[in-house]
Amino acid sequence: MSALQSAEDVAEEITQPAPRPSRRPWTVWSAWRRRWRERHPAAARTLSVSVTVLAALLVVAALVMPNTVVRLGPAKFLRIPAEAVIGAAVLLALPRRPRVVVAALSGVLLGAMTVLNALDMGFNQYLGRNFNVVLDWSLFGDAESYLEDSLGRTATLAAVGGVIVLVLLLFVLLALAMVRLGNLLGRHPATATRGTLVAGVVWITCSSLGLQISGVPIASDRTANALKIQARRVSDTLKDEAEFRKVARVDAFGNTPGGQLVPDLRGKDVIFTFIESYGRSAIEDPIMAPGVDRTLDVRTKALAEAGFHARSGWLTSATYGGSSWLGHSTTMSGLWISNQQRYRTVMASDHLSLTEAFRKTGAFDTVGVMPGVQKGWPEQKWYGLDKVYNAFQLGYRGPKFSWSTMPDQYALQQYQERVHSKPAPAGKTRMSLLILTSSHQPWAPIPKMVDWDRLGDGSVFKGIEAAGNKAADVIADSTRSREEYGKSIQYSVTALTEWLERYGTKDTVLVFLGDHQPISRVSGDHASRDVPVSVVAKDPRMLDKIADWNWTDGLRPAHDAPVWKMSSFRDRFLTAYGSTPHPSTS
Repeated sequence: MSALQSAEDVAEEITQPAPRPSRRPWTVWSAWRRRWRERHPAAARTLSVSVTVLAALLVVAALVMPNTVVRLGPAKFLRIPAEAVIGAAVLLALPRRPRVVVAALSGVLLGAMTVLNALDMGFNQYLGRNFNVVLDWSLFGDAESYLEDSLGRTATLAAVGGVIVLVLLLFVLLALAMVRLGNLLGRHPATATRGTLVAGVVWITCSSLGLQISGVPIASDRTANALKIQARRVSDTLKDEAEFRKVARVDAFGNTPGGQLVPDLRGKDVIFTFIESYGRSAIEDPIMAPGVDRTLDVRTKALAEAGFHARSGWLTSATYGGSSWLGHSTTMSGLWISNQQRYRTVMASDHLSLTEAFRKTGAFDTVGVMPGVQKGWPEQKWYGLDKVYNAFQLGYRGPKFSWSTMPDQYALQQYQERVHSKPAPAGKTRMSLLILTSSHQPWAPIPKMVDWDRLGDGSVFKGIEAAGNKAADVIADSTRSREEYGKSIQYSVTALTEWLERYGTKDTVLVFLGDHQPISRVSGDHASRDVPVSVVAKDPRMLDKIADWNWTDGLRPAHDAPVWKMSSFRDRFLTAYGSTPHPSTS
């Protein structure tokens, strides 16, 4: 019985179908790769060496990569990174599985540092500062909106998708590269140990002797320093938040009664206007300055013929290349608002804004015209504005000019029709805040002046927009960007001063200034943060009040005109026009 059962079992096993080989993708790929290597051993060795060399080059390039465009150059990549030497020593000391895990995690970390370096490059190129890992993530939404307005939704989606893919690919490639190099070290421990010791000795020697290639030290610890800098930046940001809260509670005019604020401006029609990206470079750069300076001189003469006179100086902005709201709030608060956290702190505080000071008097109706605002704007409360007109409340039916929702000339005409031509409430005059947008990058297409009586609902600009430059063509060309930027400033200054010449009265007092310099690709890598500021009025007493400021006559400030921090303007202005300080400390 036993023999018969055994024979049946054997027969059953023979008749059972053989198990199918695994068809998992990785197994199939491994089998195919093994067969290919067996058939083409020479090509396999060449390919293996090439991939290893590329992995090593990728890792080294990531380790020594600078964080500014101006520092890029071949010599920067011909360096010995200390992190590579230390990393090799660590990987050699680990068993296989921990080595693979550590190598992969190191690759991901190196990918993150490479992305931060790239962000630093971009922020330095456009905003003149490094990326802040605590505060700057919110700016990506603004950047996407800007690209969509400039290049269109399809191109923006493609660009954003491409960036995401590149970042993910970078993380994957660096992780795989580190694992491959770690495995190579593990297969040849004796040779790898000798190589690591030699590399360490060479690094120490180069560092001790200060050896360089084209002025660049051969010994590098770029990534380690970058990590320390990032950590310090995060720590400083968190400390700054706490310290700034204390600073914001101190206000020289915080307890000043309304009756003692700007008494010398009672009965006047006061207008504060910001011109987007109107910086010192517009007046002094050899490419932009000739046209802008000519416009300023022509408009100074035209205003003088209409009875207006001006004085001009310089303010050093708290921002550069963008984040205009930081410049606006710094001017109006008297505080140095140089980052988003400070901005949020001030907007949530009761620190007195210059515009709120006018409302607090009870003698002024306060109005804002904000053609760049396309969503809720809770800042209205802090600015002390009784009424705000945003981009959707000005009746515009013409085309957008890239980011700018409407031409400055149209916005000014709407301000005239909706606000300036209307009588203020009984017993009051008016204080207005205007933020113009036509000189916002990418400076293509740029509006042109039309007859003021033909502005209508803005449809007249359709042909001008269609015939203008394409944003993509200007963005890609630095020289054209500078030329078109200069033209946009000429347009904005002309629109504002023509409005004043046409509609200004004996009681009008206009203060206009830039919010920041244009991006460094236009203003230059070493440009200042200065912006022009002008006070214009018919009543000579208004300019006499600021005679001791020693500003330049006319709309064009002299090169050696006084330069103040933008945060000092509020207190100087309040004091000049008769306000009495009553400090608050909490």
